[in-house]
Amino acid sequence: MRSMTRWRGGLAVWLSLVTAATAADPTKNPAVENVTAADLLSHIQILASDEFEGRAPGTPGEERTVKYLTDQFQKLGLKPGNPDGTFLQEVPLVGFQASAVSGAFRVGARSIDLKYPDDWVAVSRRMAQEVKIENSDVVFVGYGVVAPEYGWDDYKDVDVRGKTIVMLVNDPAVPDPKDPTQLDPALFKGKAMTYYGRWTYKYEIASEKGAAAALLVHETGPAGYPYSVVVGSWGRENFDIRQAVEDKGRVAVEAWIGLEPAKQLFAASGQDFDALKKAALSKDFRPVPLNAKARLSVKSTMREVKSRNVVARLEGSDPERKKEQIIYTAHWDHLGRDDSLPGDKIFNGAADNASGVAALLEIAKAFAKLQPPPKRSILFLALTAEEQGLLGAKYYAEHPLYPLAETLADINMDVINLWGPTHDITSVGLGQSTLDDLLREVAQVQGRVVIPDAEPEKGLFYRSDHFEFAKQGVPALNVKAGVSYVGKPEDFGRLKREEYTQNDYHKVSDQVKPDWDLTGAVEDLKLLWEVGHRLAEGDRFPEWTPSSEFRERREAMLKKYRP
Repeated sequence: MRSMTRWRGGLAVWLSLVTAATAADPTKNPAVENVTAADLLSHIQILASDEFEGRAPGTPGEERTVKYLTDQFQKLGLKPGNPDGTFLQEVPLVGFQASAVSGAFRVGARSIDLKYPDDWVAVSRRMAQEVKIENSDVVFVGYGVVAPEYGWDDYKDVDVRGKTIVMLVNDPAVPDPKDPTQLDPALFKGKAMTYYGRWTYKYEIASEKGAAAALLVHETGPAGYPYSVVVGSWGRENFDIRQAVEDKGRVAVEAWIGLEPAKQLFAASGQDFDALKKAALSKDFRPVPLNAKARLSVKSTMREVKSRNVVARLEGSDPERKKEQIIYTAHWDHLGRDDSLPGDKIFNGAADNASGVAALLEIAKAFAKLQPPPKRSILFLALTAEEQGLLGAKYYAEHPLYPLAETLADINMDVINLWGPTHDITSVGLGQSTLDDLLREVAQVQGRVVIPDAEPEKGLFYRSDHFEFAKQGVPALNVKAGVSYVGKPEDFGRLKREEYTQNDYHKVSDQVKPDWDLTGAVEDLKLLWEVGHRLAEGDRFPEWTPSSEFRERREAMLKKYRP
């Protein structure tokens, strides 16, 4: 109770400071009036043009993107963000692509062959040219989750070392005992996805348990995207941060398997997939050995890639506080090109994420016009390899150019509002930190409200660059478009989201659309500019809320920084 009392007292102080800040409409600040829909569109059109070849790391598209961003930051009069005097932070990557993949299950005398990529897609992140798994026992481990805080262990009493494990995607969807039509809010945050539901976690725990291979059963609803998205992402060159030696502690084969091939495997093994999926919703679930052996192999072509984060800095005006900073981030990369495709071969990534990079440049422009500069410094960070697993953000967060203890917050922009003004704005992960209180205060001045993510089951808080900062303890804010569009039907926003996910997400069709209306994005960016401005001028660091899984890491960091 003492802890909660201190929290409430701190929140009251925080809100009073926020309220004491200028109540003027942030959209009327002379500096922020420089943010325009026309300039946003111009940046997007350039970055998403065929000339930039889809902006994949380690390609001519990266060279053009890095040059464009560097030139833009220089034109704005910003300083190089790297203390070495450059606008670049080198990110050492390894590019790897499965050149030959084969897979089969043997059930008694029967062989079930997996056709690539129709039935499954696979990679090996061990950085080995070839991995082979022979005669490996197959075990179904439910959702593949070990969560002590929920009393949950899908691996209980079973040694999976050297075995091939099959897992379900997302968190356990446990029904609420009071209302079976809803999910239990006491387990895995109910409808909202936790990190346990992310595919990255599932391969991490598989590695920790010593599995030889880990296969995720793809289902469009729980995954949040169709199987074609997995094929499009995993079937091309992927990247990871370069390690000094081959990572033999990592699961040898990471794969997705389609729902129908998975059901076929279970049926051949004398099991009912749907029945086991239902059984996996209980804490009492125990792994189920399938009467099958796996034979899997992945050959990879590899290359070293020196990719780059692009970083610019506006130095603060206060002699003491200028060593502290607020970071704005957006990832510059997308999926490049695929010459095996008929017709259009370039994944232009106009929405994802040329739009976010354009937003970064526009916010940088507004801060560069501000006189005098804010007390604290502002860092503008365009990150590489987000599409490959948040690698540019991960590398910065683990090798920061400025101490994370002196970093107040990360404000991330990944796919901006493309369809006009809204009455609201979405904070992904609403309630994680006091940054949401500041966001609400500024939104209220605009006559708008802050709402939670409309699709929490997709786990968006764990799927963009701000998450790597959060994991290190830095409070992070990630906003998306609102859902209530001015002058539009009630379901307009939902339909637009669904249309984008189904038709354009990670597809060559993600290009500038004639019906885009960036006036709403301008309002959102003015709001985010003011949030950063108030942080840079204020007296307090933002804090994680008591329920946030990141609070302990931050408190330990700041205690060491300010004992």
